[in-house]
Amino acid sequence: MSLRGNILLYHAYELQRSFLNGASAWATVAAEVLANPVNPLGYLGMGPVAASALEVFAHATAPRGKPAFGIESVSSGGRDWMVEETTVLSKPFGDLKRFYHDGLPEYAPRLLIVAPMSGHYATLLRGTVERMLESCEVFITDWHDARLVPLADGRFDLDDYIDYLIAFLEHIGPGAHMMAVCQPSVPAFAATAIMNRHRHPAAPQTLTMMGGPIDTRCSPTTVNDLAMERPIEWFRNSVIATVPLSYRGAGRQVYPGFVQLAGFMSMNLGSHLMSHYEMFKHLTIGDDDSAQAAKDFYEEYRSVCDMTAEFYLQTVEEVFQKHSIPNGRFRHRGEIVDLANITDTALLAIEGERDDISGLGQTRAALDLATGIGEAKKRYYMAEGAGHYGIFNGSKWRTKIAPVVEDFIAAHG
Repeated sequence: MSLRGNILLYHAYELQRSFLNGASAWATVAAEVLANPVNPLGYLGMGPVAASALEVFAHATAPRGKPAFGIESVSSGGRDWMVEETTVLSKPFGDLKRFYHDGLPEYAPRLLIVAPMSGHYATLLRGTVERMLESCEVFITDWHDARLVPLADGRFDLDDYIDYLIAFLEHIGPGAHMMAVCQPSVPAFAATAIMNRHRHPAAPQTLTMMGGPIDTRCSPTTVNDLAMERPIEWFRNSVIATVPLSYRGAGRQVYPGFVQLAGFMSMNLGSHLMSHYEMFKHLTIGDDDSAQAAKDFYEEYRSVCDMTAEFYLQTVEEVFQKHSIPNGRFRHRGEIVDLANITDTALLAIEGERDDISGLGQTRAALDLATGIGEAKKRYYMAEGAGHYGIFNGSKWRTKIAPVVEDFIAAHG
């Protein structure tokens, strides 16, 4: 696909989005009219059914921006505490956010949660932050939408990602811990090796990797197969687009969030259609609480952002095609990253039994690659019955997985 074709891809999406935004607004109005108690049509025949169908359509096609974390309070020590959210460091492609409450002890562990740069915002880890706030002062990488970053701010690739993590750890200071969720397990693993090699005072005390693609040759999933089926040039020519003039990042080459979302939705299209049908049924019978739960999930799931083309393509090539980390050929700024240099940081690998994105063994491979530390500084945990998102959100995360992380941090703090 030519550069012009890339531009047309984004313009075609913008045209469709404009149409659907209008349709969503009309559907919302129609649903409210039909559901209004003073409208007699709302009680007759197909009135409630039509109102429910229109509400589901309006929600599915509504425009979405960046969600807020919205963590107002957290329970700790038998009472609720108000949560303070601040941005403590700002950089062109991402900020460092801090979450704190007065119920934490004076020397509570400081934890950097590394959110994926994978098309979704860091708010996808809202439940992760909320649970770890019970015992830790939490920091999180809040990555920016690449289409909103001006070209004058330069490029952003895996090397830059690693540099950002080091800068964030430097800002937090010595003695911190790091947790990488999914895709950033690779750059977090590399950053840890680099910092250990240089005896960096801010090197993390522990690194927890959750559902990360350290070695995708282990139990390959559909995502892994898709990355291996085509050469890197296919990705460059088929899914990379140019940000149009209506955005601050005009002219930047990106992997659009809408392409990523379409891919994820198509992988489990049947289950997504069934979820919307269930939402429709809940609305029809007046079960608003169940319908709202589905709405809340899709509100977050459909909120997507763009990645820089260089970061996306480098990740596909180095992580999923060349397997550079397990093969010992991963480089940062031209230098080989030697994982045996990890001699001080303790490592925890967590996997979900039913993870269909990062298969069993892919994260555990990190423990075998880190030959510079003994078994006493390594731990593996497999969460029974947990899928990919269940590793860091939901009841299994809160009651089974988070306590493992807390115990590991306490043992190696």
